[in-house]
Amino acid sequence: MFKSLSLKVIIFGFIFTFFSSFGQSFFLGLFNSSIRETLSITHGQFGTIYASATLASSFLLIWIGKKIDDVNVLKFAIFVTILLSVSCFFFSKVSSVLFLFIGIFLMRFSGQGLMSHTATTIISRYFTKSRGKALSIGWFGLSSAEFILPVLIVFLLTLTSWENIWLLISLLVLIFLPITSYYLVKNINLDSREKTSETKVEEENIKQWKRSDVIKDYRFYIINLNMLAMPWIATGSFVYQSFISDSKGWGQYIIAQSFMSYSVISVITLLISGFLIDKFTSRKLLIYMNIPLFLSVLTIIYFNLPFSAFIFFGLLGVTNGLANLLGSSIWAEIYGVKHIGSIKALTTALMVFATAFGTALFGILIDNGFTIEKIAVVSGVYILASITALFFIRNRLNPVNM
Repeated sequence: MFKSLSLKVIIFGFIFTFFSSFGQSFFLGLFNSSIRETLSITHGQFGTIYASATLASSFLLIWIGKKIDDVNVLKFAIFVTILLSVSCFFFSKVSSVLFLFIGIFLMRFSGQGLMSHTATTIISRYFTKSRGKALSIGWFGLSSAEFILPVLIVFLLTLTSWENIWLLISLLVLIFLPITSYYLVKNINLDSREKTSETKVEEENIKQWKRSDVIKDYRFYIINLNMLAMPWIATGSFVYQSFISDSKGWGQYIIAQSFMSYSVISVITLLISGFLIDKFTSRKLLIYMNIPLFLSVLTIIYFNLPFSAFIFFGLLGVTNGLANLLGSSIWAEIYGVKHIGSIKALTTALMVFATAFGTALFGILIDNGFTIEKIAVVSGVYILASITALFFIRNRLNPVNM
């Protein structure tokens, strides 16, 4: 299906999206209670720190992320892995509110931001005809982490302290990632492309947008309204999973277990949508992306049984699978791949910003007495508004030909 070099690019993407999980909200949320207990802070205080640190990381990502268009791929990958290892080590030493802010900033910037940005940018740039399938396999790394890590971390927390777990992660990153990066992408450069008979014609015909042009295009903002729904709603749910569990009376382990349904369905959606994107294009699938997300907030509003946690996270998984692929491929389809690193640095930063927004909003609403059902209503209104805006421009998403 894929040739040797193509396969290496996909494996690289898989590994980097897996390791990006250490900076993702679902993973950091597993340590919410332990950290709040250690530092004696409230849900709202944790959310404010988390959101402000995440916001700061999104601004830096806009500048650092665009460098992937200008430097050697291997050097950029090694830089990111060393930064992630240092960040994990620092996080293990968090002992104050200030250190918590710096630790979350580093993890969000290096993990959620640069690791996923590096993986998806290299795959999006390299592949043309098989971009959807390649991205689906690459994002399978994160889905695998979402399946394995929640239950594993809950188990490890019964054996050792959360600080020791982060020390182990730091060592794993430092030993494993530089070696695999060297083997997988040492022969990849900025001009490496998947070789197909259509590649040259397609690239010559599509306008290659610069980031300065993209930010003047109204379509960019309407697409992002839809792209950012999943990050802020899911992040709020992940970070405040203990609040949701307590509100619904689901018990300590239900959400950790329901992450399995989230990850399994994310994987299934990834695999199916990869083929659908290559057949129908991301532009045609985008309108359907947030419908499962809307159904998930309805589940929170109307159902309380423990099994509804699996339905909620399963529906999140459908939108997550679609959003991961569409958020990586649609920009290449519309704006070309020549400046894709710069464009994706901006969209990834916006995604990180959205996670900061979701964390802050959930925390503020919780501290002001909102129930999880009322928060779900707010989320549902946003989803409907963004889908409606996209509906009116759905036929104007084609790339501009030269």
